[in-house]
Amino acid sequence: MEIKRHFFFILLLLCSVQLHSQHLVRMFAEVDTEKQVLAVKQEITFNNQTNDTLHSVILNDWNNAYSAKDTPLAKRFSDEFVRAFHLASDNDRGNTTIHSVSDQYSLSIPWQRPEGHPDLVELRLNSPILPGRQFKITINYHVKIPADRFTRYGYNDKTKSFILKDWFLTPARFENNQFAQYSNENLDDIANATSDYYINLTVPKNYYLTTDLNEHDKYDKKGLWVYELEGNNRLGFTIALDQFDRFEDFKTENATVVCNFWDGRVTEVQKNTIINQIALFTQDKLGSYPFEKIMVTQTDYDRNPMYGINQLPAFISPYPDSFIFEIKFLKTYLNNYLKNTLKLDPRKDNWIYDAIQIELMIKYIEQYHPDRKMMGKLSNWGILKGHKIFKMDFNDQYSYVYLLTARKNLDQPIGDPKNTFIKFNEQISGKYRAGLSMYYLDDYLGENIVPATLTDFYKVNLSSRVTNRNDFKNILNSKTTKNTDWFFDTVVDTRDIIDFKFKNVVEEKDSLKITIKNRKNTEVPVSLYGLKKGKVVFKQWLEGIKTDTTLTVARQDADRLALNFNNEIPEFNRRNNWKRLDKFFPNNKPLKFTFFQDIEDPNYNQIFYVPSFVFNIYDGFSPGLRFHNKSLLDKPFIFDIEPTYSIKTNELIGSFSLLFNQYIRKGQLYSIRYAVGSSRYHYAPDARYLKFNPSVLFRLREDDYRENKKQSILVRQVLVNREKSAYIATDEQNENYSVFNLRYSRYESEIIRHYNFFTDLQLSGSFGKVSGEIQYRRLFNDNRRINLRLYAGAFIYRSTDSEFFSFGLDRPTDYMFDYSLYGRSETTGLFSQQYVIAEGGFKSKLDNRYANQWMTTANASFNIWNWIEVYGDAGFIKSHYTDAEFVYDSGVRLNILPDYFELYFPIYSSNGFEPGLGNYDQKIRFVVTISPSTLVGLFTRKWL
Repeated sequence: MEIKRHFFFILLLLCSVQLHSQHLVRMFAEVDTEKQVLAVKQEITFNNQTNDTLHSVILNDWNNAYSAKDTPLAKRFSDEFVRAFHLASDNDRGNTTIHSVSDQYSLSIPWQRPEGHPDLVELRLNSPILPGRQFKITINYHVKIPADRFTRYGYNDKTKSFILKDWFLTPARFENNQFAQYSNENLDDIANATSDYYINLTVPKNYYLTTDLNEHDKYDKKGLWVYELEGNNRLGFTIALDQFDRFEDFKTENATVVCNFWDGRVTEVQKNTIINQIALFTQDKLGSYPFEKIMVTQTDYDRNPMYGINQLPAFISPYPDSFIFEIKFLKTYLNNYLKNTLKLDPRKDNWIYDAIQIELMIKYIEQYHPDRKMMGKLSNWGILKGHKIFKMDFNDQYSYVYLLTARKNLDQPIGDPKNTFIKFNEQISGKYRAGLSMYYLDDYLGENIVPATLTDFYKVNLSSRVTNRNDFKNILNSKTTKNTDWFFDTVVDTRDIIDFKFKNVVEEKDSLKITIKNRKNTEVPVSLYGLKKGKVVFKQWLEGIKTDTTLTVARQDADRLALNFNNEIPEFNRRNNWKRLDKFFPNNKPLKFTFFQDIEDPNYNQIFYVPSFVFNIYDGFSPGLRFHNKSLLDKPFIFDIEPTYSIKTNELIGSFSLLFNQYIRKGQLYSIRYAVGSSRYHYAPDARYLKFNPSVLFRLREDDYRENKKQSILVRQVLVNREKSAYIATDEQNENYSVFNLRYSRYESEIIRHYNFFTDLQLSGSFGKVSGEIQYRRLFNDNRRINLRLYAGAFIYRSTDSEFFSFGLDRPTDYMFDYSLYGRSETTGLFSQQYVIAEGGFKSKLDNRYANQWMTTANASFNIWNWIEVYGDAGFIKSHYTDAEFVYDSGVRLNILPDYFELYFPIYSSNGFEPGLGNYDQKIRFVVTISPSTLVGLFTRKWL
């Protein structure tokens, strides 16, 4: 029986060589589930399908990307502030160990890993492969499977299960006379060549195997299960190993869907209905799936979930359980369908995958759930009905999420390589922009041209040859006489903003003379609508509007004009897209007051109000009411007014700010912020301060958005008026003063290394000073962490006897009221122990706490275990009429959440042994951040 079984398997191999021109990969692999290791003997019959003579071959070995802390994959994790990989043990990270490589004559083949690509293997062939010829390579290697907590692929220690994807060696994609040399950056964009796969996989009998390959046989061999698997014309495959059978098979008209979406609230009948509906929809829009099985795993979804649905806590369920299952399955099914069939370069042409996936999702909702709202049944709650966000259709989310990054000037061209995107663009915003752009093209061309193009393009990809965007463009252009260059050259390959507005409308009997302004000079088609009582009476596409353009159209009894009425264009600003034709009503939008915050509503001038509070020990927890116009999307002009009632003093306090953001689309200078702000709070129990602060902030960044590097130049004038206090000594010079401040800052940040630098100039009537600071943090390969800081400052001139403007050794006096000090005038008690990393940076309070001439200090800390660190500070301080003094301190730092929650325990300093000096509890210093706006940065830095 076993001889027949092997004969059948060999026969399949021989048939495949004759019938297919792609590569043939045959593997014999044995899984050691205890050690998470696969022993592999692999034979690759390489087919030279090119016109070139090949002297070397590139193989993808993406599993080896986990082998070290300095690989491109590790760098990606570091850039996105993912600590798990860097802190993991070598055993958890995984690797590939190659033992031998030989040719068909059993001669050893020299191999190497190309510089900068530890997850590729370059084979230097002993004999060149001529065009149209074959060459056989045999490789013996071991694969150590990584833990799945890094990418969700790999070994799960809790369930003792495996999800194996891209774990084996395979020929790389060959195009334009070269092999694609792409490293694993956790982007699901491996560039494999099309191959036929035949696999003998040996696993323990207590494991179930699930795969999207065809299973030809399963038999017992020395107490183990041996599976014979086969897949033709494949770019890759997935194998799941588990001690429990967690997958279900769903038979559809097209293929068997293998799924393990874990949701007990959805019945089997509902699942069958949904899966069949989605399978038929996809087949109708693209074509038949060419393989017998398709896997749709929870892991695939978790790697790229549906934004919004995955953000909601479990106790909020705005959608029916069946719809949540449906949208999750739809997104994952379409992704796997496309990735398994399209022969595109998945890094260079990723936008096509995204565009098709998202456009089909939009059309699916239009077809099966046209009335579904973005916020689900929450839209029916009475208290929420007045908010625009709860009125939006489900599909409206795509344009608004795209605008989240576009309005922050963080959007990127969707046609750029996938590995150049920041995470939010790669996983969410860029995908949505791609889908919206395809939808835009579809609406503009009409006549079923884009759907027909997708079907034909899909058919081309079912062959073994590689495809690219030019194939898509050529098919599209063969079906229309309209020019589509604007789509590829502008919408895909640039980040040019689309923004049209009405400039003037003149009524002439039954016609309208309309002048449309192209605010950004982006030459793309724009849709013009005529409306009567909210219903569309005409629509036409306008082309060639580069600048101001005047045209005449028939009125057709319209009472309102609109541009991009149905939001089919991914437009930057829709607030200026309307024009009323009624003579008796103004064009100005009415004011709309909304509780809390809302999405932008182009029909209104929105003002939001929300309860707020501020805290310091002189005003107490002071309630207030904040009024602002900042919607969930950034806008150029922002006002923020926050009147607050001081409970302790029974007085009105608060703040206001006016901001104008000028975003610059090209060049390193990407933002200029003009601002005026003022605040009025108590700085002592019986005295208030008033601060007025006009400023201009210039922000610069690298051309590569993924570089966590920013620069800024701040120019401001700080005017302060302090009331006299019976508790705090003041004089004329420090009661009413003005400081001109010029500051240059630069920072670079990632999980392994953080660096920031600033230099600061301050000029006032009674003093002038200059200072500079450098901070450096480094996480080493042994998981040790060091923090270094150097500060230096000196007075240029000084004509005051007050120490109020002096350099502070352990805490600044904060005369410009920049820091959130809860008890800024306290010298004893808990709130005097608040620590701010500024100026001298000392933690111990020494007898001489200020320097009125110059100061130079160095601060360092080093972790001894996890977040427990030792610190030390040393420096020189110099005041007039005294010699320079050397000072120091040391202690233990609990760095629980850097910059947000820290504790400092002094041990030894210039004072002596601190614990032995008495009142030790009053010497402990703390850092605590309670400001919501500051805490937001902790959770968004890995995305942006």
